[in-house]
Amino acid sequence: MASLRIIGLDPGLRHTGWGLIAVEANRIRHLDHGSVDVDDRSGFPDRLKALHDGLTAVLAATAPHEAAVEETFVNKNPTSTLKLGHARGVVMLVPALAGLPVAEYGANHIKKSIVGSGHAGKEQVQAMVRMLLPGVTLKGPDAADALAVAICHAHHRQTEVALARTAGGVGR
Repeated sequence: MASLRIIGLDPGLRHTGWGLIAVEANRIRHLDHGSVDVDDRSGFPDRLKALHDGLTAVLAATAPHEAAVEETFVNKNPTSTLKLGHARGVVMLVPALAGLPVAEYGANHIKKSIVGSGHAGKEQVQAMVRMLLPGVTLKGPDAADALAVAICHAHHRQTEVALARTAGGVGR
């Protein structure tokens, strides 16, 4: 059986994490991870372009089949939230332009899928990512979060496939 390659993306205006996993039946395996880092001294349009170009290069190098993106949380500073929303738009656009299906998951949903608690701390999420992907050395919090997004999508995707199989077998 061929493996499915899922890329998880954690949007950020300075650092956008990405994590690539392979899914084979009910097993997941780490393939690669890192971050696209953008010079925050550049003008805003140039930063968005650099994010686009960096993610396009990552997708070309990793050849994923599906993408999953963490939803943006709203913070107290509306300007920061709006700017992060622009970055998230780029992060969603790049895989869509590449023809990939793109799923979205909220931060609490990801944490609950990985740790079992929607209010888990970053350290707990990173510990579970290490446990689920033995031998991985995390390259920073953004990349670790992106791997968590990919794992969350893998879990939910497997559930959807199983439900579809069950529904397809009803009445036969």
